[in-house]
Amino acid sequence: MPTTLHHHRTPFDDWRSIFISVYLTLIGYGVQVAMPVISASRMNLLGFSEVEVGRIAGADLGGLAFGALLTALLMSRADRRGLVVLGAVLVVIANLLCTAYPQYQPTLWLRAVAGIGAGMCTAVAVASLGASSRPARAYNIMLFAFAFFQALEMRVLPMLSMNGIYWLFICGFVAGAIGARWLPDRADEPMLDVELDVEARSGRHHLEHRHVPAYIPWLGLGTIFFTYVSIGGYWTYIELAADNAGVADGLMRGLLEWGSLASITGCLLATRISNRSGLARPLLMTLVGMAVAIGLLYNGIDAGKAIISILSFNLLWTFMDIFQMSSVANTDHSGVFAALIPGAQGLGQIVGPNIAASLLDASLGYDAVFLMCALSTLTGMAIYAVMYLRLRRMIPALADAS
Repeated sequence: MPTTLHHHRTPFDDWRSIFISVYLTLIGYGVQVAMPVISASRMNLLGFSEVEVGRIAGADLGGLAFGALLTALLMSRADRRGLVVLGAVLVVIANLLCTAYPQYQPTLWLRAVAGIGAGMCTAVAVASLGASSRPARAYNIMLFAFAFFQALEMRVLPMLSMNGIYWLFICGFVAGAIGARWLPDRADEPMLDVELDVEARSGRHHLEHRHVPAYIPWLGLGTIFFTYVSIGGYWTYIELAADNAGVADGLMRGLLEWGSLASITGCLLATRISNRSGLARPLLMTLVGMAVAIGLLYNGIDAGKAIISILSFNLLWTFMDIFQMSSVANTDHSGVFAALIPGAQGLGQIVGPNIAASLLDASLGYDAVFLMCALSTLTGMAIYAVMYLRLRRMIPALADAS
């Protein structure tokens, strides 16, 4: 009998909840999306080495992973608004101390604390968007806003001192804590339970509930982890690799700033594609394209390769995020597994920059970094293919859901 995935409206569909959730994801992921600029600023303004900026990036994004994991564990029992406020307090304190202690070792540990706070805020926000009746639309709105936010960061942050960057994030999280009152404080649906609209032979419709095995969303999170190993390594070192290859600084800055607007095209197309073809098959194709865009830099960088790679990367990053995040959210409408998405991303981004830094420390060069990133993307694709094939056997409507 024909079946489709059914979503009913929840308190998370309220425009105020969506607005503050989108805002919290923007500031929560703010360090992540601006990592090329922040890494370059740490080298130029603080005198850190390329290995040290990789370690600090890993600490920041690893803290994000830990904060998201902690939030997912607490979410079923704690008030979500309180978790956001606690996370914002951690970010504010850590950034204030970073302005007072700019040396490498204090910065390394303080960025981990700031990452934990950002991870708590981001996890609640991502879970709230995933608990709406149309998670793909909610994540599309988020990433559409991100395209402009990322371009703004790439324009503004290079003009600021390191302390100015820290103060910008402090103000952003204070505003986020104030707006947390618009978030629903509890989940609206049980964990790992999906509702299917079943059409009987008579033409009548009825709803059925199906339990989703826990390993299914874990496979989805595994895909996100490996793709963000790739993103973490690529995004941390792309500007430094281009500078090392002699690509004009003005060209790179323009690409990083305006290339992020390629994400707008991705947002406009992603929901239309998912509505027609579901999430799974477009995501598999996107991951192949991402691997090709990164692997293009394996044999060296020039201006032409940099333009193609960065524009393609930004376009496909949007597609990948919408499809991956929506896939996990569809398997668990309570938002608990969706709360782990920033954790999987952050964990990938502590592993990615650290592997990349180790490759550079071993004098293997940027070619090895980009090869590692491309292979990590293909690993994520293989894991998602396993998840898709398992769902096709158990709950086809969920496997091909949009």
